[in-house]
Amino acid sequence: MATVLCMVLSMMMAAPSVYDYSFTSIDGKKIELSTFKGKKILIVNTASKCGFTKQYKDLQKLHEQYGDKLVVIGFPANNFGSQEPGSNEDIQAFCEKNYGVTFLLSEKVNVKDPGMAPLFKYLTRANNPDFTGDIKWNFEKFLIDENGKLIGRYRSAVNPLDEKITGRL
Repeated sequence: MATVLCMVLSMMMAAPSVYDYSFTSIDGKKIELSTFKGKKILIVNTASKCGFTKQYKDLQKLHEQYGDKLVVIGFPANNFGSQEPGSNEDIQAFCEKNYGVTFLLSEKVNVKDPGMAPLFKYLTRANNPDFTGDIKWNFEKFLIDENGKLIGRYRSAVNPLDEKITGRL
């Protein structure tokens, strides 16, 4: 019995968390997600030419209003309708010029198989209270708690300032 308990505890301790992942920022810096321990993290797959692109404005508001306890990170992806065709430089310039974005942006990533970024493989398969499975479109959101646990997942139509998100901050 003790051996089984030790194995279960060992497996639980070895289970990956969001803190096991890193990403490259849009300006080329490697960032470990473990850097943000103690804060919530909102991870969003973004695109510049999407009907939901206007959410950049509300993501920026969220960043400004809750920045002391929340890290907002946009992950540009060209997986849905080729709505993020530009280079990292183009994306960064677009976000700054049109939406005043100062929250973190990653370099362009793949959020669908084949070639899905490891962080998004983890996020789409991680046990969470909402749902698991593939990302359906741009601006899907993943909310991580202060301990690196996925606590919420929201489809594109959920605005970043919606009570479903802000009520958990």
